[in-house]
Amino acid sequence: MTNDSCIAQTSLGSLQGVRRNDVIQFRGVPYADAPEGEFRFSRPRHVSAWAGTRDASSHGFIAPQPPSPLRQAIGEASEPPQGEDCLSLTISTPAIDQEKRPVVVWVHGGHYMTGAGSLDWYDGAELAKDGNLVTVGVNYRLGAFGFLHYPGVSDGKMGIYDILAALQWVQDHITCFGGDPDQVTIMGQSAGAHAIMCLLATGEARGLFRRAILQSAPASLAPMSEEKACEHGSRLLEILNVSQRDPQEINAQLNTLSPAQIIQASGKLAQEIARFGQISLPFMPVFDSLSTSDRFIELAAKGAGEAGIDLILGTNREEANILLGNVKNLDPNLANERFVALTGNEHAIERYRLRRPGSATIALVSDLITDYLFLLPALRLADEVHKADSRAWIYQFDWAPLGSPFKACHGIELPFIFGNFESYKDVPILQGADPEVVRDLTTVMRKAWIGFIQSGNPGVSVPWPAYEPVQRQTMRFSSIVGTVGDLAEIGRFYT
Repeated sequence: MTNDSCIAQTSLGSLQGVRRNDVIQFRGVPYADAPEGEFRFSRPRHVSAWAGTRDASSHGFIAPQPPSPLRQAIGEASEPPQGEDCLSLTISTPAIDQEKRPVVVWVHGGHYMTGAGSLDWYDGAELAKDGNLVTVGVNYRLGAFGFLHYPGVSDGKMGIYDILAALQWVQDHITCFGGDPDQVTIMGQSAGAHAIMCLLATGEARGLFRRAILQSAPASLAPMSEEKACEHGSRLLEILNVSQRDPQEINAQLNTLSPAQIIQASGKLAQEIARFGQISLPFMPVFDSLSTSDRFIELAAKGAGEAGIDLILGTNREEANILLGNVKNLDPNLANERFVALTGNEHAIERYRLRRPGSATIALVSDLITDYLFLLPALRLADEVHKADSRAWIYQFDWAPLGSPFKACHGIELPFIFGNFESYKDVPILQGADPEVVRDLTTVMRKAWIGFIQSGNPGVSVPWPAYEPVQRQTMRFSSIVGTVGDLAEIGRFYT
């Protein structure tokens, strides 16, 4: 890294970035004013202009959050300080010029509770350099700060509004960084991909992006209904000893509480609602009209079709292994209950056992959750996208280090997209990886993603046909890369 700096001139003021490995990076770029004090639960407000040149060489605050519940599998990220003044972007560009490069906007995952677009894991410098792209990482409000729903206090959509504000900022200013506002791809993983589905389903982001990449979207997890969200909001206020007599009084009391107090209470709520084999989030986007999984998938696909949005859409082979890593001495009756509840078939667990000879029951539960939360809903979404006259390219990421207990779990594909393996060197899910396989698999995946971002075609190096409901061609990324047919038959056979 050198100390060379570069200046971007925007209508809000000048920004001084840093040059890193042939890429200019701008960190902590504000896209909205700080949601602090009386604005803690408000929609994001237009960012104020500044005088002089603003230093954009260091990351800003990340959203207030607890430690990641997945840290036993992904390790601890090197995190900047937390603070409510967190609505910022990390922008990487090959040059400040008039070239008008394609833009990719990254929306991070983390159960809507943790993470940040500015983490080293998601540094866009390598992607920007390799693809001649402009990358934009978004920090948005999380947990109760982003998704508390309580009448007269907040509507449970603040984090979604933040992402919308970031996309609008990109439209208004990305030309100042060598980007093209007419060639924006939005890319997200896990909760980030789920948030993109919300944007597609509501149509509020129409015209703000033209393509979307959804990695490991928990598509069966519908946004929360107002009734359920209000229950969670009321319980949070009880835990915090906040009187619920009057919304104005609630706001006043909430504004006296520190982020740490709200996060601690949110953790208690999360423990109260936790159920084995289920993802029960205390806070997530609240949309009454999308609060069943069928409706959510249908309207997300319809929104993509109406806006002419094409997608890359995929999952990892053992998504749920990362969620169940701490489960010991599993009660067989509890496992059977989950199988019956999800499949409606009391013999389903035995059919799943055929797929993994000699495996422990927890591995079968992991397969069940992977299928019903991620894989089968993703294929339903692909079917609906096809019906809506948009195109989708489907993938499954199957690779894992030999002998890894996590296998091809949730999140393992991320370093192959960003190429930031130095930032992942201590991550448990990648321990024991063969460097040559990693290098070559990274090359082929990045070519596909970059091809899609640049031209809408991910099959630029390895042929990758668009999805259609008869053959259901799916690209499998593993030690052998290529397309296979109908992964949905897996779910149908085993249930």
